[in-house]
Amino acid sequence: MMGRVREPAATPEQVRAAEAIRAALGDDALEWVETAEGVFDVVLPGDRKLKTPVRLEVGPHALAIHAFVCRRPDENHQVVYRWLLERNLRMFAVAFAVDQAGDIFLDSRLPLAGVTAEEVDRLLGSVLTYSDESFNTILELGFATAIRKEWEWRISRGEPTHNLAAFRGWLEKGPQPAAPPTP
Repeated sequence: MMGRVREPAATPEQVRAAEAIRAALGDDALEWVETAEGVFDVVLPGDRKLKTPVRLEVGPHALAIHAFVCRRPDENHQVVYRWLLERNLRMFAVAFAVDQAGDIFLDSRLPLAGVTAEEVDRLLGSVLTYSDESFNTILELGFATAIRKEWEWRISRGEPTHNLAAFRGWLEKGPQPAAPPTP
């Protein structure tokens, strides 16, 4: 007969880190839920990327932060991934990562000793900034064909194009999006 595996009790460092996260999330008007002890799902509201889902997990030694940015690009994978790697060189506390499916994330680790409400706020601010600032460029580089088809379909039917306004410049000029901006 197999017994139930018991979860080890949280260490004082893990308890303190989880309390710091709750304090950071409670101070803001963020949408969040603690799905398990020390596991927090947060939604960061943005301008270009309207919502960035983030998971914060208090582990045995570190706080792990994982934020979904974009699904696997439809095209120009090398160009997109290179742009992300070059961008990583100028980023604070988080870095772009790609999972096995090719989906794009922002990822970070912070030793439990460094987890404070202020540091969690700073990390979430970095995630929001980099996700929001990079989103349209990722779309331009990795989804240009789909965006162009959507644009042409909307124009042909007289549908509104306001949600594609960020791409209007290269959509109206021709078949290729603008060259990737310097990271």
